[in-house]
Amino acid sequence: MTTEEDAKQAELYKITLIPGDGIGPEITKATKAVLEATGVKFFWDLAVAGERALDMFGTPLPEYVLESIKRNRIALKGPITTPVGHGFRSVNVGLRQTLDLYSCLRPAKHYPGAPTTFNNVDIVIVRENTEDLYAGIEFERRTPAAARLVQLIRDHTPHGDRVSEDTGFSLKVASERGIRRITKFAFEYARSHGRKRVTIVHKANIIRASDAFFLDIAEKVARGYPDIQFDDVIVDTVCMRLVRDPGQFDMLVLPNLYGDLISELCAGLVGGLGVAPGANIGDDIAVFEPTHGSAPKYAGQDKVNPMSMMLSGVMMLRYLDEMEAADRLEAAIAAVIAEGKDVTYDLRPAEHPPVGTARVAEAVIEKLQQAE
Repeated sequence: MTTEEDAKQAELYKITLIPGDGIGPEITKATKAVLEATGVKFFWDLAVAGERALDMFGTPLPEYVLESIKRNRIALKGPITTPVGHGFRSVNVGLRQTLDLYSCLRPAKHYPGAPTTFNNVDIVIVRENTEDLYAGIEFERRTPAAARLVQLIRDHTPHGDRVSEDTGFSLKVASERGIRRITKFAFEYARSHGRKRVTIVHKANIIRASDAFFLDIAEKVARGYPDIQFDDVIVDTVCMRLVRDPGQFDMLVLPNLYGDLISELCAGLVGGLGVAPGANIGDDIAVFEPTHGSAPKYAGQDKVNPMSMMLSGVMMLRYLDEMEAADRLEAAIAAVIAEGKDVTYDLRPAEHPPVGTARVAEAVIEKLQQAE
């Protein structure tokens, strides 16, 4: 194991490594192996978060994990279980809000050989990551705070009497600062990555105080980027247009909830969550992770596709400005998908049996070595 002193001497990239829950440790091991096979040198600062951390430390997000990420500025993270309707609050949301990782970057790119009816998809989704309905400002029904909010609504809205006393609230938050910075991030990304068009996705025709506000501020930011095409589309319309002809879109910028939903729709267009990478990026900290969840029922079975996390590693290499290594790794992953004989069940062509997680990593490393 490389020591921290060795890392200083060799000038390795220091990365906080969070294996996660369920299938997380398996796909993290596979991703770590292919990243090291590129020849780029890393010091992995191992950190535990999620269910195991809850058992060990009494919290799913220990302070030392946050301190590690703040110190290293970059993290590679496996999926972490988020309980539905009970238990601890999402670690993913906690990381994004605590570290102010306001931009969720989720590319959806088709690789030949991946099962899909579309072969022209290359969309970058930019999802606002800290506001909207995921801001975590909620009031449970029949609490004193909810009662005060009910009264406030009754006093200040034309139809406030329609809000009953047994109402719970989740507030949809949109600030000018939040909208400006996510839109600016998207246009800067477009400019630096050769993207031609940015499309704002919204429901401004109905939700005026937040979505119409989002669109208004985005339009103002867009004026500062005359070299990038700009347009907007209503969220329900974009769903219909995506499933008919996804190739018409280049970059989509969305408030938090819409971005979550549309990014998974786009993953389905390119072959599924197994090939859907992601990154959460702030002004000077970035956390790279697969889009999919922890799939605990498959844990320890050497079954699931690690490519979503591997492609997140490709994004990390590009963030580190290791462009040549990133291109080689992406090409190796693409070659394995195209060949079709060393892919997991979700990508398996009919003529080949599926392989396991570890074998996918071996196949990608073999492709890297062949390209040398």
